[in-house]
Amino acid sequence: MASPTDAPSWFGPPLPEDSPTPVEDSAFARLWRGFMTARIMIAVVLLLMQGSIYGLGQPVNVWLVALCSTYLAATLAVRLLAQPRTPGRTFDTQWVSTIGVDLIAFSALQFLQGANINYTPLFALPVLLGSVMGSLPLALGTAAGVTLVLLVDAWWISLQIQGDAAPRFLQSGLTGIGLFIVAFLANQLALRLAREEALARRSQHAARVQTQVNELVIETLADGVLVVDINGVVRAANPAARRLLGSAQGAVRNAPFVLAAEAAWQALVELARLTFVQHGSQISDIAISHAGQNPRRIHVRTRLTATHDTQAENLCVMFLQDLREMEARLRTEKLAAMGRMSAAVAHEIRNPLAAISQANALLDEDLTEPAQKQLTMLVRQNALRLAQIVEEVLDISRVQQQTAVAGPGLLDLDANVATICADWSRQTGAAARLSVALDAMGPRAVFDAGHLRRVLINLLDNALRYAGQQPDSIQVSTVVSSLGECSLLVWSDGEPLEQTVQRHLFEPFFSSESRSSGLGLYICRELCERHGALIGYQRAPRGPVAAAVEGNEFFVTFRAGPAQGDSPLSFDTILV
Repeated sequence: MASPTDAPSWFGPPLPEDSPTPVEDSAFARLWRGFMTARIMIAVVLLLMQGSIYGLGQPVNVWLVALCSTYLAATLAVRLLAQPRTPGRTFDTQWVSTIGVDLIAFSALQFLQGANINYTPLFALPVLLGSVMGSLPLALGTAAGVTLVLLVDAWWISLQIQGDAAPRFLQSGLTGIGLFIVAFLANQLALRLAREEALARRSQHAARVQTQVNELVIETLADGVLVVDINGVVRAANPAARRLLGSAQGAVRNAPFVLAAEAAWQALVELARLTFVQHGSQISDIAISHAGQNPRRIHVRTRLTATHDTQAENLCVMFLQDLREMEARLRTEKLAAMGRMSAAVAHEIRNPLAAISQANALLDEDLTEPAQKQLTMLVRQNALRLAQIVEEVLDISRVQQQTAVAGPGLLDLDANVATICADWSRQTGAAARLSVALDAMGPRAVFDAGHLRRVLINLLDNALRYAGQQPDSIQVSTVVSSLGECSLLVWSDGEPLEQTVQRHLFEPFFSSESRSSGLGLYICRELCERHGALIGYQRAPRGPVAAAVEGNEFFVTFRAGPAQGDSPLSFDTILV
């Protein structure tokens, strides 16, 4: 029966106290085993008492010996063969049969008593058994039955012995009243213990579920979490924290481990010490640097576990965040906001710029002097440059807003690359500096042909801007990996890019030249990600091993589609 004051748990409704529980693991089972063992001990004592009476030379009633032996066998059978049942039912055959056996045995001993032995105290056992293990009606019924047995016994003795029978009846009545009181109090105490046990079980279940939820949340957190005690021992560490900490030997082992074991963690040790000493939170940016590894910058926040128990142990909880990831998220948010603003500005500039270009064209028709013609040409060139920048800014918005293509196109990479390179070389006049080697004749790439043209032309324009004047200073090639993925490589013999430039290559509005909008490579990356392709940069050698030339190489790795049997097209054939 559930307590009316029990509030529902966050993890679900409370379990009713009379619901089936693992009996073997409950206090009820321990009480049941205690009562059954006590019955066996009483049976053994009764049998030994009959033997001692016989040993003292007193006559022994054979029926009493048989009764004690039978009672011992019955108690042993119940203890060894029976199983405890959930209490709380008004009528239970197991409890009635067990209590009934006790009442019959003790009543027979009382009526057949010899040597003036009083067996009345034994009746307390069935009364307690019914009170603690059964329901209140069963407890009161057992007390009533014992009282009737005692009254009948007093009446029977009064018939056999002449004299005043009132004291015997008064004693039996007082004993019965006492048994009623014991039955009621024992039953109420048993119910209270049952409620407390059920409440403890619910609390334990809720705490166990809450612990599992906390562990799951902490394990999946992107931020690192360390739990450190006052001795500097890490009690718990989630995978993110172990990854951020690193170690000179490689991966950090699972907790517990000593935080001061690594020299690179001394800053964390100092933060934990300050947290315990000052009893307050600490915030700091630290660097973890292991020998032979690049330093990792980490933002650390510490908290001291709050406890109302003065004897409880305080723990320091550290929250670790990778500063590079934080800066990357902040930079992405800023770039997204700047992109939206730039798109709006570009859209507003478009119409006035078109009016300027048209007015300049009309003005150029009426001018005849070379100096004035030169000025209108300068206006036209800068207007075209502004128009190109506006178009690139608007392209970013178009790429970001477009939804994923339902069925991405499958293209023959070699044929498309050969056609694009041929068109680009004719327009730029860089055919002598361009070398094309196509070797992806098997699989087809999952990519849109128009987007491929845009990506490749942008990469070729960048290569032309920094490449030398020698033949083969720009090389375009296609290859197929062992996994069946085809890749496009654009190589040029330009100077190596600075590290700061490499880190921001594919970010919008970043360029190493003042006259560039810095949107070309960003748009290339957006188009590649749309089709599941990967674009990147690396420094790679080209040419014979003895005379290899280092150069800048941009690569695009495509998702592979089904192979096709078309013969590869040569670049020279398309160029002609």
